[in-house]
Amino acid sequence: MLAPRLGEMSPQETEGAVEHPQKRKAHLMDDPQRSSPAIYARARELRKAQTPIERRLWWRLRKRQLDGLHFRRQHPIGPFIVDFYCDKHRLIIELDGPSHDEQVEYDEERTAWLEACGYRVIRFANKQVRNNLEGVLEAILMCCAGK
Repeated sequence: MLAPRLGEMSPQETEGAVEHPQKRKAHLMDDPQRSSPAIYARARELRKAQTPIERRLWWRLRKRQLDGLHFRRQHPIGPFIVDFYCDKHRLIIELDGPSHDEQVEYDEERTAWLEACGYRVIRFANKQVRNNLEGVLEAILMCCAGK
């Protein structure tokens, strides 16, 4: 016999089946690496509006093309959205365009927070991806190999 769907269950049966909003907020406070719904929504927007450089790198990371590794793009981690993320190696790849010249301190604080949570962060300038994509991919592989 199949289990009834949520809408077909009596109120007594559904008790506890749907997470209460207050419990969800408490859970966010318990796990600082968990992102808010607003962060997830922003990440979806960013995926739809990739920069040409992000698109260029994503084209080589997607579909496990790089040594069979699975990458995510514009991935939420806590209060941040990282450019690319490989869960297997807890590796974050950040691409720095001209705007990052003015936010060096913010980037350093963000990187420190992510590293304190156990992630490894590597950064590439947009120019590196544009002019030496193969070298960037090689550096990513070396980082995954622990070198």
